[in-house]
Amino acid sequence: MANPLLAPLLGWFGKLSFPRLFVLTAVLFMVDLLIPDFIPFVDEILLGLGTLLLARWKTTPSADPQPIEGESRRP
Repeated sequence: MANPLLAPLLGWFGKLSFPRLFVLTAVLFMVDLLIPDFIPFVDEILLGLGTLLLARWKTTPSADPQPIEGESRRP
C-alpha cells in the first residue's frame, strides 16, 4: 500500500522525462548525503525515484537487429 503522503508526489515525478528525473534524484541524493534527514521522508522518496529511474531506463535498439535463429531475414 502506497504512503498517502508520497503517492501524489511520486505520481508527479512519474511524468518527468528520464534526464530530468535523473537530475532530480541525483540532487536529492546529494542533499541527503550532505544534510541527513533535512527533508522528511527523503529516503522513501529516493527509493521511489530509483524505482522510476529503473523503469524508464531504456536501451536504444540497434538499427539492424539480428534475426532469431531459424527465422529468415525478409526485406
